[in-house]
Amino acid sequence: MGDVISTNLDEGKREMITARTNAVMAEFGKFYEQQYAVALFNSVRYEIEGGGNTQTQLLHRKDPLKNKSIFSGGLFQYLEESKKWRSRFLYVGDFYNISLYESKAAHDRGLHSKGVINCAGYRALTSMEEYLGLLNNSLSDTKAKAASAPFLKCPMQFPLILWHPYARHHYFCVMTEKEQKKWHAVFQDCVRHSNNGLSEECKVATPAFTDALRLYRQAKGHYGTWDLMCGNQAQILANLVMETLHPELKNLIVPRLKGKLQQRQRDWMLISDAVYRQVLSQTKTQHEALAQVCEVERPRLDSALRTDMDQIITSKEHVSGKIRALVLPRVEQLVRSKVQPYIHSILEALMEPTSRGFSEVRDILFRELVEVSKNTTNDRSSEKLGEHMDKISMLAFHPVKMQSCYEKMEALNLEGLQQRCDVSSPSVFIQRAQILMRQQMDNAVHTFEQLVHQSLDGHSGEDFCKIIQRCQDRVLKKYDYDSSTVRKKFFREALLQIIIPYMLKQLSPSCSPDLPKFKELIFEDFSRFILVENIFEEVVLQSVSKDIMMAVKEAAVQRRHNLYRDSMVLTNSDPNLHLLGEDTIDWAGQFGGVKGDRQGGEVANRKRKQIVSMIHLDGMPLPYESCQEVPGVDGIPEESEGQTEQDLETEKPVNPIQHVPIEKEPGSPDSLNEIRDLINPVLEVVEKDGSQLTNGMLLLEEGDEVKHITTVTEIVPRESPKKVDEELDTAQIEQSLEEEQCVSAIESAIQQIEIAIQEDPNENLSDGAIDSDGEFTQTSTNSSPLHHDDSGFQSPANENVEEVEPQPITDEVVDTEQVMLTLVEGVKSSIDLDAKAPCDASEKKSEVQIES
Repeated sequence: MGDVISTNLDEGKREMITARTNAVMAEFGKFYEQQYAVALFNSVRYEIEGGGNTQTQLLHRKDPLKNKSIFSGGLFQYLEESKKWRSRFLYVGDFYNISLYESKAAHDRGLHSKGVINCAGYRALTSMEEYLGLLNNSLSDTKAKAASAPFLKCPMQFPLILWHPYARHHYFCVMTEKEQKKWHAVFQDCVRHSNNGLSEECKVATPAFTDALRLYRQAKGHYGTWDLMCGNQAQILANLVMETLHPELKNLIVPRLKGKLQQRQRDWMLISDAVYRQVLSQTKTQHEALAQVCEVERPRLDSALRTDMDQIITSKEHVSGKIRALVLPRVEQLVRSKVQPYIHSILEALMEPTSRGFSEVRDILFRELVEVSKNTTNDRSSEKLGEHMDKISMLAFHPVKMQSCYEKMEALNLEGLQQRCDVSSPSVFIQRAQILMRQQMDNAVHTFEQLVHQSLDGHSGEDFCKIIQRCQDRVLKKYDYDSSTVRKKFFREALLQIIIPYMLKQLSPSCSPDLPKFKELIFEDFSRFILVENIFEEVVLQSVSKDIMMAVKEAAVQRRHNLYRDSMVLTNSDPNLHLLGEDTIDWAGQFGGVKGDRQGGEVANRKRKQIVSMIHLDGMPLPYESCQEVPGVDGIPEESEGQTEQDLETEKPVNPIQHVPIEKEPGSPDSLNEIRDLINPVLEVVEKDGSQLTNGMLLLEEGDEVKHITTVTEIVPRESPKKVDEELDTAQIEQSLEEEQCVSAIESAIQQIEIAIQEDPNENLSDGAIDSDGEFTQTSTNSSPLHHDDSGFQSPANENVEEVEPQPITDEVVDTEQVMLTLVEGVKSSIDLDAKAPCDASEKKSEVQIES
């Protein structure tokens, strides 16, 4: 790997990369310094003049993920260095970074992680076909097929891939489809959170950065949305550099790569990742230096603004009037001819999936609150109430629970606008709406918690149900109002993001040459706070804002998609609501007696409460710790977790019988099943005619041991010409003489076990002792994958058997031809079931060992 990078990225190319990065950062720095002063002016003016935002009905908490983790578990990862798959333990903390550890024990001991993945700019994929479709774009000369990528071959059929246009790709795989869906939802949430944009709490630095970036790209001829404006400032700037640098390097390096197509693709990915890491390191250093320079100058600028604020505002209004008089006729003509006819269609395309997503959020919230109310009715103890409230507290950050809401927004289709309005893709709007859904869900849950917590003072368990019902109705009403307000704001902002770049692209060629002459109207002392380019964009924005506002207002008046009119304001519905706390309530600590959030130090970090519950497939031991629970986890169970094992059986073909000859010398095992077979070799024998005695007992060879007796309730193909039907006729079975003999044989075996236990109660029968007849009955009649021996390895004979419910022994007769035995050689026997089974003198007694 190092040879490929060093060979194709020599000193000359690295110097070229550094020079290109410096050039982009120097040009961007000029825009940033200009926009920083403008953003500071707007911030101070807003602070002085004041501005009212719409009063929300729901509460908002500051740090909802404090002492929480999103998800953790084990899966397989492909390592580029060794070209092998290795088991890894992944931990997703409250910052949505994916940390990789050797094992769960390494994470619990606080050891350093093997690596951390920041998901900004990534895409989470679940199929090799989709991944190869994106990978083909990296080498445009030839195309790869799904079956021609040996270095991407997964050991299992459920891959998980994190794809990035410039950085290294990460390959994972899991054993079941259920695990794949859960991990995919978690990865998507990590990407969504990392792409959420810059912090809105920075009232100056964030607007300055976004405006500088937009003006820089417009100067290069790029208008409209940009998919790679994701991550922190350094990552966004690295993407900005790579946007032009990456194609140039590909044209220089790719023709020189040797080998097959897959090898050239792999080499180019490694080279691209090395370039991206070099660029990211430089953009991070230079942006920090640029931000530090502006912060040092901020006090002087702030003082000048507050001193001359009135004069600056007057001067800006004067220049705005002059520019408006020049460009307004052209703007109005453009709006009438090419904007107004499309506003309603664009708005409708946005409203449909967005409103469905918010409606799904309300439905999930309602179902969860009703579930809490039902559970409280069944058990009115404060401990149970605290347990249920603690689970629902993190509902908004449960990616699996929220997945159905997010999927509604995935249906957004802006086809036709991508060329007309320079919209690269709808992903920007999809992820923004999904973040708003999560925020509204968390606000609703937090408000419900605060109302319930406030109402519980002085009330007993008998009043819990009424209190929860009353708080539920209040929260749902508040959610409906805030949901309408948030959606209307989102529609207005999305329309502006789509229309304004298109208008600027149409007007700039004719209007931009006339703008510099207006600089003469601005005093030199105010020139840093008043820029003609910003005023021109404000004029264009104001000209189309009225039409956008009217379109959204018309949709609200018609009550479309459950939007409220602006005149509907819920005033003083809860006058004391704002007095409630903003922090998360520790329900487990206050009502359950568990101080879950008061642990300090590294131990608390390793035992944080986990939001998403673990995946545990009963009867399937996973050596890579995919299903182990993190200490102190109280996750929210998904809706699919309550399903029976039948849901899992559809994931893999069922093969009830596997013949593994014990005498065969093992070769090199290539799968988990072969490894288990070598550790615990077994032989399954199907009873045939004539192999049993008159009392229904089976003949065993010397040294054989019966470890499992499985009653097969489905048709098993045999070499005998006689075929057994799938559905047994109960009336005919009860009349069969052979079946009556089988019942008597089973009863005699049970009686003999009771006698053996009474004679020597201290003797260890096996690794798991028999405590009662009921336990023996359950063990002998159910050998599904739910039950395996204490060694941790399950018999391959039962590995893929369809799981069935345990059936107690009744008076029904068992078909002797459907009794299957698992025989193991060389194990001493412990219980003699042969006392009532007469046999020939030449035969030795067969001994049966029964495990729990």
